[in-house]
Amino acid sequence: MADVPVLDPENPTLLRRAADIELLVLDVDGVLTDGRLYIDAAGRETKTFHVRDGQGIKALMAGGVVVAAISGRQSAAAAARFGELGVEHYFLGHENKRAAWDELLTRLSITSAERVACIGDDTPDLELMQQAGLAFAVADAHSSTLAGAHWQTRNPGGYGAVREVCDLLLRARREASR
Repeated sequence: MADVPVLDPENPTLLRRAADIELLVLDVDGVLTDGRLYIDAAGRETKTFHVRDGQGIKALMAGGVVVAAISGRQSAAAAARFGELGVEHYFLGHENKRAAWDELLTRLSITSAERVACIGDDTPDLELMQQAGLAFAVADAHSSTLAGAHWQTRNPGGYGAVREVCDLLLRARREASR
């Protein structure tokens, strides 16, 4: 397996690439959550989200980057969390993630996938990661997903990995505007 560099907010190459990102696309299970599914006896699902990821998402959107999510699973908990955060673009229950990606880029009039960053954790995310200009895998991602990433986070999914990427993108935008 190829070594994937760990996200380093001091890396000038990474900062240059990150400065042009207009859209961050997230997976949900395993990226915004720890990947475990909590389903009670009545079939109700709950999820645990990290508050710092939410703060990073809100700061990134306030900084001018659109945040969206594409998940293969339907989830009322994820929809509620996106509502709390003000994330307007999310596709839940979309097993064909590429179709959702194409619709999202069209909806946002983004003509170059080089201006899109993506965070994934497992094989269903690989196609989007391969399309993105900047692809991140969470630290505990499946080995094939790590191999398909440009960078990996220090934190595992559900434990602040998204915040790492949000902070990096914000820093890159600030430094590029100097």
